[in-house]
Amino acid sequence: MPVARNAAAEDDPPAPARATKALPGDAEWLLTDGRGGFGCGAVDRLPRRRYHGLWVARPDGAARRAMLVADLDERVRPLDCGDDASTARLLHARWRTDDAPTAPAGSERFARRPLPTWRFDTARGDFGRTIALQRATDSRSPLLLVRWVNRSDTSLRLEVRPLLGWCDADHLVAADESFRGAVSARGASWGFRPTDALPPLWLTVDGVAAFRAEPAWYRGVTFEVDRVRGYDHEGDRWSPGLLELDLAPGAEAVAAFALSEPHVGAREAFAAVLAAARARCAGVAAAQYPEAARLELGADDFLYRGVGERLGVLAGFPWFGEWGRDVFVSLPGLTLSRGRGDLCAQVLAGCLPFLHRGLLPNIYSVDVDESHYGSCDAALWFALAVARFADSGGDPALVAERLVPALRSIAEAYERGAGLGLLVDGRGLLQAGREDLNATWMDARTSRGPVTPRHGLAVELQALWYSLLAFLAEQDDPDGVYAARRDRCGAAFVDAFWQTDDDYLADRVLAGDVDRSMRPNMLVAAALPRSPLDRAQRRAVVERARAHLVTPAGLRTLGPEDPAYVGVYGGGLEGRDLAYHQGTVWPWLAGFYVEASLRAAAPGDRAGVAQARLEWLTALLGSELDRAGLEHVSEVFDGDPPHRPGGTFAQAWNTGELLRAHELCVAALRRDEGGQP
Repeated sequence: MPVARNAAAEDDPPAPARATKALPGDAEWLLTDGRGGFGCGAVDRLPRRRYHGLWVARPDGAARRAMLVADLDERVRPLDCGDDASTARLLHARWRTDDAPTAPAGSERFARRPLPTWRFDTARGDFGRTIALQRATDSRSPLLLVRWVNRSDTSLRLEVRPLLGWCDADHLVAADESFRGAVSARGASWGFRPTDALPPLWLTVDGVAAFRAEPAWYRGVTFEVDRVRGYDHEGDRWSPGLLELDLAPGAEAVAAFALSEPHVGAREAFAAVLAAARARCAGVAAAQYPEAARLELGADDFLYRGVGERLGVLAGFPWFGEWGRDVFVSLPGLTLSRGRGDLCAQVLAGCLPFLHRGLLPNIYSVDVDESHYGSCDAALWFALAVARFADSGGDPALVAERLVPALRSIAEAYERGAGLGLLVDGRGLLQAGREDLNATWMDARTSRGPVTPRHGLAVELQALWYSLLAFLAEQDDPDGVYAARRDRCGAAFVDAFWQTDDDYLADRVLAGDVDRSMRPNMLVAAALPRSPLDRAQRRAVVERARAHLVTPAGLRTLGPEDPAYVGVYGGGLEGRDLAYHQGTVWPWLAGFYVEASLRAAAPGDRAGVAQARLEWLTALLGSELDRAGLEHVSEVFDGDPPHRPGGTFAQAWNTGELLRAHELCVAALRRDEGGQP
């Protein structure tokens, strides 16, 4: 099978200067359209997941995404040759009837930046193909844009069959002969609507082109990653017909796919997207910290406008939606660390209508009634994001008039007792969850129930609760109510969780029983500026984490010496869930590890600690940004070396917290250079 090579400088668009190491064929690129839609796929173009497609879109007014344009079956031949023998076929796919994927003709080279581009070199002709998504704004809709360029010395005929999914993005469609093959024509635009489940999809071409209605099913496409993960993994793709493009030497054609109405001006739209992409990429090679600059390129991928134009954060690609906990963990890094407090303000304010009896959704939908309120801690992470926003100097009026009252309502709800077992006990600590309900982010469960039970008093929830009370005590607190609650909670926290014999924090306390599992959750208490721990206690927690949990990819969720430790994350759903929080490495925890390290360091040692943590982060990013998700860091990694990546290939809280950690280190070094304590 031909292997996609890294792009040469002659490709158009050219890739900016970058490392020359070869990209793995299964590394995944990502584009987003600003409305929750995306395109993603592998460097070698072999679809391995059901989500691999050029445009997975969220139609207007819908909360869920649909697979629209899954792939393109491209065939090329010299213009003056008309027989099949003179045609080179470029489709790369795996079929249920074949032991190996069908190999595309010729060889190909790939460039990720500024936009995903392939150059195909075949015996029948050479051409380039670039994929782009136009991000939606108030004045423009999202689009899928495809540009083809003839790189041959002779004229070419390019034949392209769009392969449509026309189904919910989380599912696979089977061939359905009731699909309508009628094609609507408006000049150089052609519309398809095989069923009424979605609005019409329009294809418009700027170039010498014709379209012939010739519906066909491509049956038995198989997705190997889905198979390994234990999901159904065979589906069909539908093509409405054949697009024919005539390209003179050096000529190009640009196609635009749009929902509901055709888009006129495909070439201009592509040029604008390309110019914006080049501008974003221009400074990467020259940046002082190029790895962090590359990670920052992907930060906007997670920000989107949902139903009603509310700005939200998508938890990860390709399958996550907007998850409350992930939103607020990732938000400060995605916005404040990039100097975008305006975006942080919009997300925080947009969540307020969803605050319901002290809870925020675990999974957002169009409104309160349709959202899922199953997270005990989403509102606590929201409170932390508000505190970070306020501490950064963000919009004092918004903080005072809307956000602080919301935080007070959360605190009072927990004092009275809220849903999901949330209740402040007699010592001032916050109980949460039940035996059958995962109370925290360690929420994996199998057919036997929660894998990592943490109901009762979980250490990071107490740290977040203390931080909320301390922040409210700093606001208008004339009677000292919140200050008194803070002090009571802090004293009880240290008494209940601090293990004086081993100098670290227990992970959970339930009915007097102490769970001494070595987990990274204790780092939240050691990291937060508002914490009941002193510097020596912070330092002891950091040293425990460094010795047992820190890896080159992030932090383990359980120390490897624990009998319950699982070092490999893989297999089917139950196997993965058994490992998910029992040793599997999560990169987002690096944010709290770095912050705790800096807070634990004595003033004279802080610059050295910052430099060491910065080198660790740089090595992590340098290893991962070209490994699985390009410009992204995978959701999780094996706890055991060599720490193989798994889960989603792009995760919001990994990007957000790694950016925040990097900025903390850089800021500490700058303060030291300026002679500040």
